[in-house]
Amino acid sequence: MSSLYTRSKEFTRNRKSQSDSPPSSPSPIAKTLRHERLSRLDTASSNTGTSDSYGDRPLGRSTAYTRRENRLAALSSRTEDDSSRDYKKLYESALSENQKLKSKLQDAQGELADIKLKLDKIAQKQEKTSDRSSMLEMEKREKRTLERKLSEMEEEMKVLTDLKSDNQRLKDENGALIRVISKLSK
Repeated sequence: MSSLYTRSKEFTRNRKSQSDSPPSSPSPIAKTLRHERLSRLDTASSNTGTSDSYGDRPLGRSTAYTRRENRLAALSSRTEDDSSRDYKKLYESALSENQKLKSKLQDAQGELADIKLKLDKIAQKQEKTSDRSSMLEMEKREKRTLERKLSEMEEEMKVLTDLKSDNQRLKDENGALIRVISKLSK
């Protein structure tokens, strides 16, 4: 008996708390349960072979559903009209934006091509300057070697002039010695 008593006590508490709470919109679970009940009623009436007419249902419920369906249909037709207008505006704005972006892209591609040409010219100039610098280095090396050879030849020329002067002096001394010998032999 005590278990029945506690159970009935909890049941009354739940009922009171539900009735005391302010009315709110039905939860998604309650909505699905209501739809399931309605669909079961529809299938049960079609399975039994009896036709379900509006007279079998309460009049308020069927008119509320038809009014709701009419409101939803009107709302969806309005949103379709509004959305088609919005889509047209959106399409036109997207099209104009695409045209602007295409022109910007073409300008950017033109600038890119110009920059590539400038880079190629600069690269060619650098190659020429690197070629020139390598040529300059080679010319500098050749110049150094030629200068060395020139300095060596100048030194050889000095040696040769010294040898010529020594040779001339020795010839002069030889001639003088021949004269002295010839005087002594007479």
